[in-house]
Amino acid sequence: MAMSALEKVIKKRAFAPILNRMVYAMETSIIIEDTGGKLLMATDGAEMLTRYPVSVAGEVIGWVSGSERVAAIASLLSYQAESELEKRSLASETLNKYKEITLLYDIVEKISSCLDTKEVARLVIEEARRVIRLSSVSVLLLNKETDMLELVAEYGHEQDTSTTVSRGVGIAGSVWASGRAEIVNDVHSDPRFIESAVALSSLMCAPLKAKDAVVGVIKLGNDQMVTYTAEDLKLFTTLASLAAVAIENASLYEQLKDAFYTTVYTLAETIEKRDPYTGNHTKRVMEYSLAIGKTLGLPEDDMARLQLGAVLHDIGKIGVRDSVLLKESSLTDEEFEQIKMHPAFGEEIISRISQLKSAIPGVRHHHEKFNGRGYPDGLAGDKIDITARIIAVADSFDAMTSNRPYREGLSLDAAFEELRKYSGSQFDPEIVDAFFAADVMEAFFTANSRQKIVL
Repeated sequence: MAMSALEKVIKKRAFAPILNRMVYAMETSIIIEDTGGKLLMATDGAEMLTRYPVSVAGEVIGWVSGSERVAAIASLLSYQAESELEKRSLASETLNKYKEITLLYDIVEKISSCLDTKEVARLVIEEARRVIRLSSVSVLLLNKETDMLELVAEYGHEQDTSTTVSRGVGIAGSVWASGRAEIVNDVHSDPRFIESAVALSSLMCAPLKAKDAVVGVIKLGNDQMVTYTAEDLKLFTTLASLAAVAIENASLYEQLKDAFYTTVYTLAETIEKRDPYTGNHTKRVMEYSLAIGKTLGLPEDDMARLQLGAVLHDIGKIGVRDSVLLKESSLTDEEFEQIKMHPAFGEEIISRISQLKSAIPGVRHHHEKFNGRGYPDGLAGDKIDITARIIAVADSFDAMTSNRPYREGLSLDAAFEELRKYSGSQFDPEIVDAFFAADVMEAFFTANSRQKIVL
């Protein structure tokens, strides 16, 4: 049977001797019992005289009976019990604070290294679900072009019927405009509430602030009877603050990445400007390559290398004379040897830019053959980087299906047959299989319908 609060105090190792000495010094009889009537202490000859309560926070937890002298012992026990309660409360509060700090540290570790805004939003939702009672949560980010908040990630039922929010409209729009987090524990009586498909009982909404600017809003709610507290809001706003910084960093990274890829594409596009017969070749090779890489399930890093390599695979042609590059008839052996230098020229160009070095294998080796009879290094099999093997198939397919001044392009069926014919000799058979398993026709029409590469 569990000990009562008063019994725990009396039996506490440091306090029990003090209590015994006091009783002995008073030379009086005493009876101590808890509220359940359990006898905790009694001296010889004790009689039930006057009862004095032992109280904690206004609640009686036991009784001390005896002469008037034992009133002091009742007061001491009350003080000691109160002290123990405060210690337990402080310990519990300290433990909760430790858990909260540990939680926030874990969140920082997870989201601070993430450089994708949608992935940050997903992680924030994951953490919110873990620490706050909710049935739905959503993250909306500001689209600066439309000046609207747009839904980027959600869990459960979306709280509003629209995936966009205007400034000042609804609870989320109001929080966006004010920049202040809010608790709304009676959602349907709030005049700003917008009717939704699910009946929410309460919600919290917090702005995502970065550098004093609101870049989005995170909102969560519960369709059960939940009353959110100031402590809930404090934890929620801390989570929102961490998320805002991570989202802003990811957004800046994405802007730099876009600028970087735009520069890379512009660099590659200068080659196509020299040869009007290869218009959009780079775009198509990239689309085919990415379709193959996706089918193969390449890791994210390899997909990034593949994209760069495909865009830059012909950059070395800038070092080939126009008389050779733009020749409208078949090339001589000597001229072909000059053309064969373009992979090495390409490597030389991009090796000077540290951010492009990951594309070197795709640029230098996209004309290697699986049987080792390609150029410039005569590599074979798996010694050829995976990105180069993919680009080789994509590049050859586009070359076969493109018109040239001296020949008509092959039909799609004829080009497909050529790939099958040279699978295992010129091309890696696994890559050829992935080419046919991929939705290449979608990539084909996508590449030929766009005005510009979208990276």
